[in-house]
Order: sequence, then C-alpha cells, then structure tokens
Amino acid sequence: MPAKSKSQQKAAGAALSAKRGDTKKSELKGASKQMAQSMSEKELEEMASTSRKGKPDHVKR
Repeated sequence: MPAKSKSQQKAAGAALSAKRGDTKKSELKGASKQMAQSMSEKELEEMASTSRKGKPDHVKR
C-alpha cells in the first residue's frame, strides 16, 4: 500500500527505522508509533519507499 501523503511516508520511514533497531522505539511519536506496532516490516518498507513527488503534505479524512 503506497503512502497517500508526504507525512504518511515520513512516519512510515521512522517506524521502519525503529522496527529494524536503528532508532529507539521510545523516540517515536504519534502516527509512527502506531505504525510500528500495527504494521509488518514489509508493509512499512512498501509505504516508506513511496516517492514524495506530487504527494500532498497531509490528506484530510
């Protein structure tokens, strides 16, 4: 599932970093913390690798 916004892509990257042990999970906040708990490493990698070009900063629900 590709990211729908730049902020979602950044949060997925932060969660992936924590999942791999590059950063501490305690440093995560908000969406990235939730993503790290609820998504697999493969899902996070797919979302984090999405290109930011042409994506909005945020998507309203």
